[in-house]
Amino acid sequence: MRIYRFLAAAVGPIDADDCFQETFLAAMRAYPRLQHADALDRWILRIATRKALDHHRGRARRPVPSDTASEMADARPAAAKAGTIDLSDPLWEAVRTLPPRQRAAVVHRYVLDLPYEQVGEMMGCSAEAARANVHQGMRKLREEVGSG
Repeated sequence: MRIYRFLAAAVGPIDADDCFQETFLAAMRAYPRLQHADALDRWILRIATRKALDHHRGRARRPVPSDTASEMADARPAAAKAGTIDLSDPLWEAVRTLPPRQRAAVVHRYVLDLPYEQVGEMMGCSAEAARANVHQGMRKLREEVGSG
């Protein structure tokens, strides 16, 4: 959980899942060469740190998933256009309490405005499973934020 929290803070909630997977794939590949198993948690955190840094370095090289960059900029929510999302907002605090798959699905659907088919593709599941994760996450958010 500490690794995921680090990645969520370092790369943001949208990219944390991918970096988390990359971290543990790299750890599994390198495990046979591990020298000090008593420091396993620090070793994995170092790998996560490298993956977060690689993520930020690679951002400029990633293709834009749109025909034109201006179309993509116009489709983004106002907070994303400004480049700032206030993570101390009670809504974002509630989003962070969601289970990871629900959190990722909600962020993909409502922050990135992706259709359910693409949400499923991003999460490695069907569109129906993505829709169910979004529905469950939104229900929990309405209960928590709506009652507050």
